[in-house]
Amino acid sequence: MSQMAKPRRAAALPPPDDGLLPARPRKAIPHEFVLEALAPLKSVTRPMFGCIAIYAGAKIVLILRDKQNPATPDNGVWLATTEAHHESLRREFPNMRSIQVLGKGVTGWQVLPADAPDFEESALRACELVLARDPRIGKVPKGRRPSPRTAKASKRAAKA
Repeated sequence: MSQMAKPRRAAALPPPDDGLLPARPRKAIPHEFVLEALAPLKSVTRPMFGCIAIYAGAKIVLILRDKQNPATPDNGVWLATTEAHHESLRREFPNMRSIQVLGKGVTGWQVLPADAPDFEESALRACELVLARDPRIGKVPKGRRPSPRTAKASKRAAKA
């Protein structure tokens, strides 16, 4: 008669509050009222550059940013748009401006600054435009360029 080995039990992990496995606290979502306003859209959020990017389908529409460093001037709601739409959007959002952290010059990204007196009103109006699928807000991100290693591997696979 052969002797069977006793099955080993997986060691139970200690509860997260015992101090052995310190959990990093999640950052609060900046300007969370924007996500609440976009709830009917069933949008998707993803972290991006220390901010929260909001996608409607394949389009990125907004980024929520609230960095605590006082030297960062671009806190607020970023609008994904193109330069062709700046003038018409500026009529609706007089305090909208180009993002400064992306360098000098005009970019497709525009910000509704958090320190503007009409910030919440403007952010909620931007949400209304997103919900209405206004073509001035949102763009499909360009595909990622493959890393040199990935590009070489795919070339080798294609030859094989």
